[in-house]
Parts: sequence; structure tokens; C-alpha cells
Amino acid sequence: MTHQAAFYRGDKHFTVEAVDTPAPGPGQVQIDVAFCGICGTDLHIYLGHMDARVGFERTIGHEMSGVIAAVGEGVEGFSEGQNIVVRPLDHCGDCPACNAGYQHICHNLKFIGIDSDGAFQQKWNVPAHTVHVLPADLYLAHAALIEPLAVAVHDVDRGKVQPGEDVLVIGGGPIGMLVAMAAREAGANVTVAEINDNRLAFAQKIGFTTLDPKTTDVAKAMHEATGGKGADVVFEVSGSQPGVDLMTAAAATRGRIVMVAIHATKPQIDMFQFFWRELDLIGARVYRPEDYDKAMDLLAKGVVDCDAFITDIKGLDDIEGAFKSLTENPNAMKSMIRVTEGLQ
Repeated sequence: MTHQAAFYRGDKHFTVEAVDTPAPGPGQVQIDVAFCGICGTDLHIYLGHMDARVGFERTIGHEMSGVIAAVGEGVEGFSEGQNIVVRPLDHCGDCPACNAGYQHICHNLKFIGIDSDGAFQQKWNVPAHTVHVLPADLYLAHAALIEPLAVAVHDVDRGKVQPGEDVLVIGGGPIGMLVAMAAREAGANVTVAEINDNRLAFAQKIGFTTLDPKTTDVAKAMHEATGGKGADVVFEVSGSQPGVDLMTAAAATRGRIVMVAIHATKPQIDMFQFFWRELDLIGARVYRPEDYDKAMDLLAKGVVDCDAFITDIKGLDDIEGAFKSLTENPNAMKSMIRVTEGLQ
């Protein structure tokens, strides 16, 4: 038995090939992959920024949904035909972080789809502990948004967002918008700062207050809008030095700043503001199992307008074209690959 799999070959190139389909091993679940989104990390791989880590024989992809095709020896609680998503983290179970209960930031963490083969293939074997069963009526293309939404849920939890608080999200890309939606669902008053006109329009369309740093002093506007207080919680999702400058300038006294973005170079941070106003700087990385469960609940509740959020869906055979189109479209939210036809 064979299936189709896309391989990253370097230099912005993929090949789609027929490969042998191995049976799921002990403790594994085999999945018929339905949809898989293209995330920012996937784009970094496509652009050659992670070749030393990924190599040129890797099937990437992790923002996915699918259907259980088979279960391996010793696997309980799962059965063929269940709609599922995968939480693509494989922890070691025996490092200080794991022993403290923080398996999602394991010292030896393997990110499935980067450090091992991922979901841009029709048959995918994964550890059973990474699988979450979906509500049966959730459209699988929409379910492929659960992974990035779980990132946002974790970010909002790390920021300890409370009802009635004023929140500033710096950066209105896919993760920034999901953070804004999760913070709004937590009861916060959310403002999105973004320089891309189309992304500003998208944020406005779904009901957010927006500020454009190109034309507005965002920190001043946040303080004015909050009676001189500033933002109780700031999420830095832009990955830019101006975003880092803004995060301390816009924060309230004893405000919480959550660093969501991965910065390509070490940013300069105004540490004086942390002393002067007793600010908290909080790191947030990936997600825990409970963040996945919360993301599934939020999606089922309609917190995300999935059809508006998904920019386009292309077939697995056009994966290279999908990546190329996404790099050329700064207005896109989520581009998705239909990995296996006929799964809804």
C-alpha cells in the first residue's frame, strides 16, 4: 500500500511522491489526513531559514485535521473513523520541565512536522498521546484551525486576561487575530495595532477597534482611550522592533506583556519601563492539552469565523504553488492544503 506525501527539498521546492504506507506501531494512531494549514514556521522552512534543522527529506506540516484509519498495539480510547486533530508535541517525559508538569516545553521537545515527519501526507502515524477527538459535526477544514487557535488560547491564559481589562494586540496576522478573538472571548476590550491596510480592514470587519502605527501614536491613543491607564495586557505578535518599543510604551502600570512572536534577531527592550511601572514580561510557547480542548470548544461555539479566516484551499499536488502564493500575499490569513480528497 502506498500514499502521497510532499517532501521539502530545499530552495523553495517540494516534490509529491508515492511512498510505502507503514502500519501504525505500538502506541501509535494512523490518520487519513484531511486538511493541513500552512503556518509561519512552515514558511520559514520553505524560505530556507531552517534547513540545518529540517534537512531535505522531510514531510512538514502540523496544523491539521483528519480521520483515524487504524490504531496500533496497546492503544486504547480511539477507534477507526473518529475525526481528530493532532497536538504535534512529543516530549521526553524525564527532564526537569516534564517532571514539573510542563511537558509542552520539554527540554528535549520534538515538534512533530519539523523534527519528524508531519501532515502534508495522506497517511500519518503519530503517538496516540497527541490525538484529540473532534465533535463529529465539525467541518474538518475548520478543525485544522484548532492548532493555531490553541496557541492563542495559551497566550491569553499566560496573560491572565480578565473580563473588562484593556488588551492591546500588536500585529494583526493569523496568530494576532486569533489572540484578539480569544482575549475578546475572555471578556477583554481588545484593540489591534497593525500596519497592513487589508488586515486592519479584516479586524474592523469582525468588530475590533484598530490602530494604525503608520498614522497614529498607538501608545498615546491607548492611554487616552483608557483614561490615562494604558493596556492591562499587551501581546507582542509582530516580531518587530517597533512592536517591542510599543509594548512597553502602551502598557499600564503593573501591566502584563506577553511575548508571542519569535524574533529573528534579539530585540532591544526598554528595561527602564519594567522598573518604573513594575511591568511583567511573560513568555508563551505552543500549548498544553487543555489549551487544545479549550480551542476545540471555542471553535464549536463559533468564536472564529472560519470561512472568512481561511483565505484559500489548494490540493496536495499544488503545495509548492500554495507556498509561493502565500509568500506573495501579505494580506492572507490562512492558506490550507486539502491533503486527501473526499474527507469533510
